[in-house]
This record gives sequence, structure tokens and C-alpha cells, in this order.
Amino acid sequence: MEFKVNSKELEKLLTKIIPAVPTRTPMPILENFLFEIKNGLLTIYATDLEISLKSSINIVTEENISIVVPAKLLYDVIRSLGDTTVHFNITGNGKLSLTTDNGQYSLSYLDSTEFPEIPSFPDQNENEDLAEISIPGMDLKEALEKTSFAMSKEEMRPAMMGTLFEFGEDGLRFVSTDGHRLVNMLNKKITSGINNQYIVPEKAISVLLKILDEKDVKLYMSKTHISFKLNDIELITRLIGQKYPDYKSVIPLENEFELKLKTKDLHNAIKRMMLFSTSNTRRVKFSIKENNLEISAEDLDIGASGKENVVCTYSGDSIDIGFNSAYVNDILSHLVNLKEIIFKLHSPTKAVVIVPDEKDENIDLMMLIMPVRLNN
Repeated sequence: MEFKVNSKELEKLLTKIIPAVPTRTPMPILENFLFEIKNGLLTIYATDLEISLKSSINIVTEENISIVVPAKLLYDVIRSLGDTTVHFNITGNGKLSLTTDNGQYSLSYLDSTEFPEIPSFPDQNENEDLAEISIPGMDLKEALEKTSFAMSKEEMRPAMMGTLFEFGEDGLRFVSTDGHRLVNMLNKKITSGINNQYIVPEKAISVLLKILDEKDVKLYMSKTHISFKLNDIELITRLIGQKYPDYKSVIPLENEFELKLKTKDLHNAIKRMMLFSTSNTRRVKFSIKENNLEISAEDLDIGASGKENVVCTYSGDSIDIGFNSAYVNDILSHLVNLKEIIFKLHSPTKAVVIVPDEKDENIDLMMLIMPVRLNN
């Protein structure tokens, strides 16, 4: 069978789905794209068994066929071509011929029977509960940008290696934590009638952040998978089948001391103190007194230290508290759009809550960081 496509259109499509092709895998079949031609539509799939990506392009052909093509080789060939028309010829002897005005290239293809089956949404079994909702792309992107950095990388805690999507009456809540810090963001505009939790793994979050734009995203959720349908691409991922930790139980309710400061001033000071914190502990010390915050760090191995005063307003007892400077820096990096923030504290050993100074009627954002022990 034969068909033709524009090289730039095909390159754009392949660029979107190649992130699902694994670089190393014990299953060589996964190093391929699945080409499925049906009723004049070419749909290309890629999967690493955790996430799957698919996208389609219209072509002119009467035949239907399904083949498996080497992903990296095809992608590199198409990417190396200029803006041209590529004629595809699929022969019956396992060869795929690509012809342009200036060249001819031959690739081997395989039968598609060994390629893993990718869940299809919404064509699930009728008896399966399938929830669906549409979300503005930029709302989803903002939520993932604000929360996903706190996901755990420890395989001993698989539930924390993803971001929690919690649908409820008050909106859609996004939570991520690694046990040292936690981000909890509620978007009150996204109401769904769904009451359920889904844990989306880190790889899917990472790909989503690259492909989301201002267009709406359609979400389909089954017990085992979630699908994100954008205009021209669909990401399907296996959900993490674990119970998410009770994040509410770690959020302190009695942090009565409030430290208010300019986000940029604190962030700049932290970045400088990171230069002086010991490489293994990364510890930085906050000495907080009435309307004065002194931040200090020292590296005993090289005999270096630094300290700075940051303008603030503070109501509460004097307190010395230690933090991992890299974690504080991470949190502040994701709050740069806020002019002022508030640290809510209780004691040197209790979790500290960080919230925006100005309330947003549609978004509730809260970050939490655990303190570290200070040397006496």
C-alpha cells in the first residue's frame, strides 16, 4: 500500500509521541512505533508500558494496515529531511520504503501482533466505571508546575512517586510529597461531581508539562488508567495502584507564629546561603525575632560561613529553626510569582506551612516543609 505525508507535519507528530519510546528495555518491540491506518487516518502509537502516547494524521489511502516501525530510526530520518513530501510504500516482504524528490530510504517493519495493547478511551467495557471531565489546559499546567516538584523519587514509597488528583465537592485538589515537603493546591473552579482519588505517575506528569497548552484537556479515568486527550495528541498512563498517604494528618493546625516577607528577598538570600551550607546536610538556619530574620549557613569542611538579615514582619516567640536549603529554594522557585509569602511556625521541630500573603478566590495553595535538626 502507498500514501504520502508532509515531512514537517509528520516530524511534529513524531516529536510529540517519541517521549513514550523507552531508551532501554528488555522488550525490543517497545522501541518501535505502531502505525495503524484505518479509514484514511494514520494513528501512530508509542508506549513504555507505563505511559502511552498516540496522535493521528489524515492520509489518502483506501487500505487498512497495522505495522511496527523502528521509532528512533524513522524519527531521525524524518527529522533530517527538509520540508518535503514523503511517499511511503509498505510492501508485503517486511520492507517500508520512503521516497522523496532526492532520495529513497528503506526500513524493515514487523507485524503488529506483538505490540502491547493500549487502552482505548472512552471505548472501555460498558460495565467499567469511567469518569470524565474537561479541564482548561493552562489550569492543569499551572497546578502541575506548582506541585509536581515535591514528588518522591524513592521506590520504597511508590504512592508518593506520583501526584494525587483528588476530585471532590470543593474542586480538584493536587497533592505531592516526598516526606520532607508537601504541596497542596485546590482549584475551586474545576467541579466535576466526581469523588475519587487518582495517583498519576511522575513520567506522565513530566510529559504532560511539555504538551499542555491553553486548549481544554479531556480526562477519562478508569480504575487502572487515566487518559489526557488534547487536540491532536492523547496521553494514556497507568495509575499508581496504591493508597495515597493521609496528607491532611501532617498539616499542623496550630502554627500560630507568622513570618511575612518578600518572596524575592528571601529567595535571593537562600541562594547565597546555599553557597555556604555543608554539601551533605545543606542546612541553613533561620533565627527569627521580632521583625528580623537572620539566615545563616556554615561549611565546617572548608571553613566558610555566611549570614544575612532579611526584612520581615513577625508575630511570635523568638525561634531558631533549621531547614534543608535546597528544599527551601525549590519551594521559593515555585512561588516566584507571589510578591509576599507567610511562614506559619510553631516550634523548631514542627512542620512549617508556607502560604501566599494574598488570597485567591479560586485557588488555595499551601506548601509545607519539615525542619532539620540544628547543632547545639
